[in-house]
Amino acid sequence: MEREPVEVVRAAFEAFNEDGTEAFIEHIHPDVEFSTPADLASEPDTYRGHDGVRRYWDSFFEIMEEIKVEPLTLQDWGGRLVVAEMLVTVRGRATGLQVSQRAHIVVTVADGKALGLSFHPTLEEAEAAAGAGGGKPPA
Repeated sequence: MEREPVEVVRAAFEAFNEDGTEAFIEHIHPDVEFSTPADLASEPDTYRGHDGVRRYWDSFFEIMEEIKVEPLTLQDWGGRLVVAEMLVTVRGRATGLQVSQRAHIVVTVADGKALGLSFHPTLEEAEAAAGAGGGKPPA
């Protein structure tokens, strides 16, 4: 039985928090594509496939010694879309400073795995993107 999209997203980030990138990849579709926009990343880019996922997290871990991604809300937008509000907490490798920031993600799920991830500056923008992708707001 295939897991619900919300559970796919929750399991992916729980796996990342517990066991890192390779555990996260187990929940990611091989054809995944995700992007980080310029207003949310120092190096905006589009990442494709499992190698892209590794490249993304490797670049993050070059400057951070600790990364935790906590789902605050996971909204099922019908079918294959999930809108997630996450709290990302990091500890700088050089400074040891801990910083937290909210992240807003639209996740497309296919075949029981995350196929697409798009990051957005606000929850409203993530919800608008989910609506533009054919999703329906939760009832």
